[in-house]
Amino acid sequence: MSRILTYREALREGLDEELARDPNVVLMGEEVAQYNGAYKVTEGLWKKWGDKRVVDTPISEAGFIGMGIGASMLGVRPVMELMFWSFHSVAFDQLVSNAACVRYMSGGLCHCPIVVRGPANGGTGVGATHSHIPEGLFAAFPGLKVCAPATPADAKGLIKAAIRDNDPVYFMENTLLYGNSGEVPDPADGDFVIPLGVADLKKEGTDVSIIAHGRSVIHSLAAAETLQAEHGINAEVLDLRSIRPLDVEAILKTVKKTNRVVLVDESKPFGGVSAMVAMIIQEQAFDYLDAPIKRVCSIDAPAIYSPHIEHEQLPNPRRIVEKVLGMR
Repeated sequence: MSRILTYREALREGLDEELARDPNVVLMGEEVAQYNGAYKVTEGLWKKWGDKRVVDTPISEAGFIGMGIGASMLGVRPVMELMFWSFHSVAFDQLVSNAACVRYMSGGLCHCPIVVRGPANGGTGVGATHSHIPEGLFAAFPGLKVCAPATPADAKGLIKAAIRDNDPVYFMENTLLYGNSGEVPDPADGDFVIPLGVADLKKEGTDVSIIAHGRSVIHSLAAAETLQAEHGINAEVLDLRSIRPLDVEAILKTVKKTNRVVLVDESKPFGGVSAMVAMIIQEQAFDYLDAPIKRVCSIDAPAIYSPHIEHEQLPNPRRIVEKVLGMR
């Protein structure tokens, strides 16, 4: 059985179940406890689990992320909330030089089972300093794992897998998805965990593969409906879900099936996730392509404050449809 939950509720349920399952799991971050979280993801968890399991931190990302990394090396499994992933730069040394490298530099003697989660998106009119999409940046560092779920079920299943993983997992959410609803398996039916590194085919198709992650998956599905209804094009939509590890097998399978690919990625076009996926396809499935690989990314400028212009700066269904039609 399944129930309809919002993305926010599914995340909260996953966190709650992991707090119950493992006494070493703790939630930490700015306003996660008494205020119930800046985005209400942790609502009710402080009241249920108390001060030692759900902990408010000072407004110092460098301080509390560093504290979480140290705690994780001693057996705690911290889940750290960044109010915006844009604030990663304040704690960059801790996130990259420390968390990513400790297992390798200790010869496998020390693990760093920390999860850092929070919003990583544009589209909310909060300006360039609060709208970064850094999944491609962190995926570039060996030792880190990165995921960006698009649906409530994926959010719950992946957050549970992330908490149980012995490596640092950076969990990219989207504030514009928090209110989206979808089916989520009932806990009474068993432990629902989605392994990291496994993509999900959100829609089968035959004519073109649209490969996306995060909120871009929602736009891709909307674009696929338009392509089918107005142009008779049957698009396949593959949701990466996990950026690193990356499900290369699923990517190559859909390319070999449809022979045309559009990559949709909310980050900027220079480098990034879509650039890496394009190179994988170029190297391992070039002979299956009937047209050049196309990309729909955010327009290459800092996040624009104006809501109408920012909407056009980000991937949207119309831009995806136009890119697919341009392949013909």
